[in-house]
Amino acid sequence: MKSRLRWLAPAFLCAAPLSAAPMLVFIGTYTDTTSHGIYALRLDPASGALSAPWLAGEGLNPTFLALDPGHRHLYATGQLRLDPAQPNPPGGIIAYTVDPESGRLAFLNQEATGAGATTFVAVDATGRMAIAANFGAGYVCALPILTDGRLGPRSAFYEHHGPPGPNRDRQAQAHAHSITISPDNRFALACDLGLDRIFVYRVDPATAGLTPNDPPFGAAPPGAGPRHGKFSADGKFFYSTNEMGGSVCVFSWDGARGALSLKQTISTLPPDFRSLNTVAEIRIHPGGRFVYASNRGHDSIAVFARDPDAGTLSPVEIVPCGGQHPRNFALSPDGRWLLCANRDTDNVVLFRVDSGSGRLERTGNEAAVPRPVCVLFCD
Repeated sequence: MKSRLRWLAPAFLCAAPLSAAPMLVFIGTYTDTTSHGIYALRLDPASGALSAPWLAGEGLNPTFLALDPGHRHLYATGQLRLDPAQPNPPGGIIAYTVDPESGRLAFLNQEATGAGATTFVAVDATGRMAIAANFGAGYVCALPILTDGRLGPRSAFYEHHGPPGPNRDRQAQAHAHSITISPDNRFALACDLGLDRIFVYRVDPATAGLTPNDPPFGAAPPGAGPRHGKFSADGKFFYSTNEMGGSVCVFSWDGARGALSLKQTISTLPPDFRSLNTVAEIRIHPGGRFVYASNRGHDSIAVFARDPDAGTLSPVEIVPCGGQHPRNFALSPDGRWLLCANRDTDNVVLFRVDSGSGRLERTGNEAAVPRPVCVLFCD
């Protein structure tokens, strides 16, 4: 199977028109079934054709992925293979070198982050530090990135503390879920599902350091469970998905103080939906006019129009995701395509984005990837 996929990928490249080079996309996965690590595929930006996926780099549960600013190195959350006999390998970050021509990843090194599985990794704008969040143990940490792309030992570590949210089943303790770095690269925001808080840290790339900000956090609605966040390009607004609240929060952002102020909370679901749902990923269209969020349970993507001056959102549509459990999705850099990873149906589904309305149209093109949970465009 592997040899066939390796043959298909170059063949797709040869057939692509020179005027529209295929985009390289990496897919993070869970390796608890048939996956062996990080997969890759090519998207033709002119036609929307997808190549057959291939195994780009091996890893144990490389679930969330991030690139350095030059796209020369990729960093994945995962479990570290320190001892083959160890039944439950520790969590950490794995560093790879990216070969953009072949779409292959070469292992560089790996570093532990602390107890439990690492959930999220982000790389700062200078490419000198990686910042990670740990859901199970409720902490954030930073690691320096060396000149050759390798990771150095952990350089900063902070556990989250505070009163837990009202959901006794899901909010018994802190659960740091993601890291979002501000457009000016001065702050890192950590959504904590367990405490209904978005913690704010000051970033020091020179030392790969983090310092708790004053004010230290912004508050989400009780029981919402903030999960992932994105800044508007102008740095005036911050948007977070609420995993348990079935909603998106809009915050005003004071970039001088590093302060969040809740401005709006809007549902991602139809008003008559009553079954279990957990909201996952959020993305802002490159043009800044639309915001997208995925629903697991309703198995859909909610589309919102964004007021660029007020920052507020209004509903456009809610579209079936083409599978089950859309844990993650991403928009192509040109804003024309949305690629959705459906974990429980082992498929990555392509949608065309209408530039005028933000609406999504399923193209019929999809790729089979086992347990996909992260989509990362490399081009």
